[in-house]
Amino acid sequence: MDVREGTVTFPLDGEEAETWYRVTGELRPGDSGAPAPLVVLHGGPGASHDYLLSLADLAEGRAVVHYDQLGNGRSTHYPDRGADFWTVDLFVREQHNLVDALGIADRHHVLGQSWGGFLAQEYALTQPPGLRALVLANTAASFPDFVAEANRLRTELPPDVEATLRRHEEAGTTDDPEYMEACLVFYGRHVCRIEWPPEVAEAFAWIERDPTVYHTMNGPSDFHVIGSIKDWQAKDRLHEIGVPTLLVSGRHDEATPALQEPLLAGIGGSEWTCFEESSHMPHVEERERYMQVVGDWLARHD
Repeated sequence: MDVREGTVTFPLDGEEAETWYRVTGELRPGDSGAPAPLVVLHGGPGASHDYLLSLADLAEGRAVVHYDQLGNGRSTHYPDRGADFWTVDLFVREQHNLVDALGIADRHHVLGQSWGGFLAQEYALTQPPGLRALVLANTAASFPDFVAEANRLRTELPPDVEATLRRHEEAGTTDDPEYMEACLVFYGRHVCRIEWPPEVAEAFAWIERDPTVYHTMNGPSDFHVIGSIKDWQAKDRLHEIGVPTLLVSGRHDEATPALQEPLLAGIGGSEWTCFEESSHMPHVEERERYMQVVGDWLARHD
């Protein structure tokens, strides 16, 4: 399978940032007979593309584009920038810039996972003429609703784990290793329920290497959200998404089944598949079935 990596220039406030990308398969811009390329938007915000590398399984005749969003992974980092810089609009503009630079703006699919699903919704709401179909994976239409569900799941943790989380949050010591150890109990139930593959661990490692984006936009954990996007929501705009949309999530997902209902009701003609043995990463937890479901959906809408 052909794999190539590179960067595209992203003009930004009088300077030029670099967005790193990886293409599996052949893009074939302008070939309307080829399956449309799939652009994959990673989560975090602040992780990297690595944990979604299994989606390269879909590159059977179809190009799959992974990239690291600005401030993440192998793209340009800005550790001194604050909340006024790290905005949803910044990442929407970056995505438009990428598909333009790759020559696929006239025909492509988008899959956004977790925070990438927030971004995918905002991208679709700009009405890109070449967007053929959307996959919203393990996401929600409202960050406050997402946090509320995560905190509901948190009440089901062992009492000593919950007490550790609360103690460090109240003391402002969420950088203590004990806090992260307690978070991992939650993540083992609701983020990835199998032993973490190396690429999943690598994406989390990127957050540790440069936590700027995650801490600025989100906060110290998935349920203690105090960052700049804590109030983000698209529930009242979902009816403006006019492309075929597939929702995928896990039965044990922190993006709970309840969070899929507003998306399903708000996006006309959307469909939902729930992976019964998975949490937040069915693309690794139930990899074979996931690729079948998503691959079939994309083929229907090429």
